[in-house]
Amino acid sequence: MEIQVRKLHPEARLPHRAHEGDGGADLHSVEELTIPPGERREVGTGIALAIPEGYAGFVQPRSGLAFRHGIMVVNSPGLIDAGYRGEVRVSLYNSGTEDLAVAPGDRIAQLVIQRVETPGFHLVEELDETGRGSGGFGSTG
Repeated sequence: MEIQVRKLHPEARLPHRAHEGDGGADLHSVEELTIPPGERREVGTGIALAIPEGYAGFVQPRSGLAFRHGIMVVNSPGLIDAGYRGEVRVSLYNSGTEDLAVAPGDRIAQLVIQRVETPGFHLVEELDETGRGSGGFGSTG
């Protein structure tokens, strides 16, 4: 499968995998900006994608930026639905202690394309019983 990519900015780059077989493809900034500690910024990639029906794109943090600088994708993973054709923008949060300077061409996040199921939903009066039941956060100790 190949994903159609439209360049919306002259400096935009195609998503790129660092190694053959990698699950994630790097997304690159087309903007120059600074993210101070404790703040978030929306960063443009300058691309739009045509993700096929039955698939979705998931924008996730780059492990190096997360570990070395505390940079996270705010809504990780960010979801790109198959029907969306606008610019892929990434919301980054700086949980570190120093400013992060972002320049055009910098790798800011990674994109994973996955098959997704789209089941319907219907209302019922009762759900089936399970061993876990309604045990939620912290219910396992």
